[in-house]
Amino acid sequence: MKKRAVQALGCLLVMTMMAGSLTACGGKTETEAETKTETKADKKNSDVKVAIICSAAGQNDNGYNQSAVEGAKKAAEEFGIEYKVVEPTTGVPQALESLADDGYNLIFNLEYDFEALIQGTGGSKPIAEMYPDTTFVCVNDNPNQDENGNVIHKNVISVLFDVQQASFVAGALTTLVNENTETLFGTDEYNFTPADDGGRSVGFIGGTNSNGITVFSYGYIEGVNYEAEKLGVNYDYYAKYDAGFADSATGSTVAGTYYNQGANIVFAVAGSVGDGVASKAKEEGKLAIQVDANKDDQQPGYILTSVIKNTEVPVYDIVKEAVDGKLSEMDAAQTYSLASGAASITDLAEISKHVQESGEEKWEEIKAEIKDVEDKISDGTIVVTDAQSGEEFDASKCPNVTVK
Repeated sequence: MKKRAVQALGCLLVMTMMAGSLTACGGKTETEAETKTETKADKKNSDVKVAIICSAAGQNDNGYNQSAVEGAKKAAEEFGIEYKVVEPTTGVPQALESLADDGYNLIFNLEYDFEALIQGTGGSKPIAEMYPDTTFVCVNDNPNQDENGNVIHKNVISVLFDVQQASFVAGALTTLVNENTETLFGTDEYNFTPADDGGRSVGFIGGTNSNGITVFSYGYIEGVNYEAEKLGVNYDYYAKYDAGFADSATGSTVAGTYYNQGANIVFAVAGSVGDGVASKAKEEGKLAIQVDANKDDQQPGYILTSVIKNTEVPVYDIVKEAVDGKLSEMDAAQTYSLASGAASITDLAEISKHVQESGEEKWEEIKAEIKDVEDKISDGTIVVTDAQSGEEFDASKCPNVTVK
């Protein structure tokens, strides 16, 4: 699978948010708005109705949610489907029921809230059981399996990205860059803490303490350790897993704490919270790592890379299977690897512009090492812990990183 370009859509109406409440019984509210295609005469008018429930970061997050919406747009243009984007105000369960009652037969849930769908809450049946003719797609986790690994509901598909692999690459890059900051960037525009003065520290900020977030963190730790072990150095690792996804000020505050503790690079997996981290990186003269989309030019020269989780790919692919009547043939868990292009780091083009001439040789060495790491992950030589699949992180296997 390769990352697909999104075509401009002259036939779409402007997308609007769901601003009002969704009732548990599923009725429309006055302020509920829909986004639909105007099907062209030469397009198949599909009976597939797609809904996307956004996470708290919202549909215009320039990343995770927005990429998923782009996938729906592309599918609408090609297949004539109707789709709707929802930013729920009364909770995911109510949104799921309302959408299913309204006839949306393929619903993507981008929020980390799956209990009511899979297990049921408050004595109610699981929503998946209540709506057997609706296919629900859980993104970033696989809650639809029992303790023995058996599928619970046949009408639920889980989408997983091997972001642990991309995060490992970002971790390896972090160590290599951190050990060579002065050579690469000099000291005129940056304010890196020297390695021997607490500079061998990194920070991680996650939106919520869930498998969909810790999978990034564990891969990142292992990547930092991989290069630290080769170089014979030790790192401290600071992490916060409950920063939420919407408040950039939180990102700035937490990142500021980590930078003050000596960290030169902070990785944020927290939606708009990461925007605050990027701003603080520029303010402090240090580096940030962003997530979901290529945000390297958000603060040019102060974002090392972005760990990309391209949700456009699975949204488009699954809608296509639905239009073709092949959803029942799909595996209950769909995984997108580093090799697929849906999970990766950026091409480093933006940060490369800020490497000083005297550091170019070292920079080429670092990029060659990163390519080697990617190749070893792809061929199975390097295996990264996958929290999304229930694998446990073993800190003893990362002796050169101390988790604070």
